[in-house]
Amino acid sequence: MKLEQNDKSMLFSNTEIPDVFFTEYLSSANGDYIKVYLYILFLSKYDKDIKINDLSKKLALPLKTIQEAFKYWEEAGVLIKKHTGYILVNLQEVELLKLYSPKLTSSPDDIKKNAKNQYRAKAIENINNQFFQGIMSPSWYSDIDMWFKKYNFDEQVMLALFNYCFDHSALHRNYIQVVADSWYKNNIRSFSDLDKYYEKQEKILSVKKSIIKKLGLNRNLTVYEDAYVEKWTIDYGYSLDIIEIALKKTTSKSNISFEYLNKIISDWHDRNLKTATEIQEYIQISKQKQENIKDMKKQVSNYNNSNQRTYDNFDNLYANN
Repeated sequence: MKLEQNDKSMLFSNTEIPDVFFTEYLSSANGDYIKVYLYILFLSKYDKDIKINDLSKKLALPLKTIQEAFKYWEEAGVLIKKHTGYILVNLQEVELLKLYSPKLTSSPDDIKKNAKNQYRAKAIENINNQFFQGIMSPSWYSDIDMWFKKYNFDEQVMLALFNYCFDHSALHRNYIQVVADSWYKNNIRSFSDLDKYYEKQEKILSVKKSIIKKLGLNRNLTVYEDAYVEKWTIDYGYSLDIIEIALKKTTSKSNISFEYLNKIISDWHDRNLKTATEIQEYIQISKQKQENIKDMKKQVSNYNNSNQRTYDNFDNLYANN
């Protein structure tokens, strides 16, 4: 691509300068070096080859000055010289590596910390390349570093967090923060924790779908109903076959109440009934007890009626006399 000064498309384009350039580099570099960096940044935007001779002509600076500027930016880690030419490095990545690079003399604790920081730096680099096409703004670097410290997520969880939000077309700070808060409250720190969490959520979702189908509901469950299902499946550890036993006990009723279902299922839990077999046995025993009670009431009623007839006969006897 050859860039001409009269190219009208440039009237509608911009070359972004990283904020970290102003905070970390502007004050220490002289004016000519800054001009060279800015023009290299402009060329990199269009994938234009970076050549010393060309810059000398474009910037009207002596060749020696351009060479000194290139050396200055190489030593700063901003430019990398390769056999094919020069490559401009992302300033955010340069500063990030400085932040996370290990010290020359480190204690065992420092070594562990630096190793962890290097993994985090790699994770941030992956996030930058995967979700921001390599042009993530400095503020994102700060936010991600803050989230690492706040939530104590490992690197895989942080990558999964961005992937989750990206898949939901919500790769913005507020949504990421909401999801991160939720994961943290659910004790997610490692990828293993996250894997178990997803298994739990899949289990809950499967049970909810079955309940909706069994009850013939033409709607999703409410927040409160969701909470009941989570309690039955996660807190109580009950499988769908156990919950279905409770559903069968309510099929004859209209206006099914989840509070009523919860009373049934919580009663089983309070009685330390853990399997469908134990619950079925308990139901049968309860039915038998109820039938026995009915029989006793019937016998008592029959006995009372018999006595009443005896009393009536006595009354009639005395009445006739």
